[in-house]
Amino acid sequence: MPVSTVSIPVGQWFTDDSGRWWFDSGSLALDFAYTGAIRVTVAPETLHAPDDLTGWMRERFPMPVGVARSRDLFDAVSLRDAIGRLALAAGRGEELRAADIDLVNLYAATPDIPPTLGGGSRQAGRSVQTVGQALSTIARDAVDCFGPANDGRVRICAGGCGIVYLDTSRAASRRWCSMQRCGNRAKVRAHRARKSGKVALTAA
Repeated sequence: MPVSTVSIPVGQWFTDDSGRWWFDSGSLALDFAYTGAIRVTVAPETLHAPDDLTGWMRERFPMPVGVARSRDLFDAVSLRDAIGRLALAAGRGEELRAADIDLVNLYAATPDIPPTLGGGSRQAGRSVQTVGQALSTIARDAVDCFGPANDGRVRICAGGCGIVYLDTSRAASRRWCSMQRCGNRAKVRAHRARKSGKVALTAA
């Protein structure tokens, strides 16, 4: 059961030498880590200034989030980098660092973005959520991502690209960052190998 009670869309478009492709990380926290914490070619550093953080929050959260300040950026990068380290350790089957767990727990312990039921006639609580609340929502998602219920489901793509994802498939059988990318490349390699084997048998 997810720790946060707010549902946030997960996934993003990446562009590289294979073209534009959809990456479903399986987790809002992992999506956040791909703003620069997980160093792969498809995810360079994007949070250079508070405005960058404001833009990312407003693009991701369906409810209004306030303008980020310098302190918010510092907090966001600290949380993001901890999530990135936890993701890589979990994907490699390594022990998670206590300091990173403590940092995620610290942010998760603060007030997050509350759920709302549409159709009411009065505004309850804030009309614009704070960046701190958004970070708490991300941290709570990280608690769920790296918690016991997902043990063994945080993985690194079998295609060797280094991309980490949370396998949310029912059978826990996902192997690739995306079938459009590494999955398709693996299919092409397998096809060529079979074709080459048939050619060798024919020649013999």
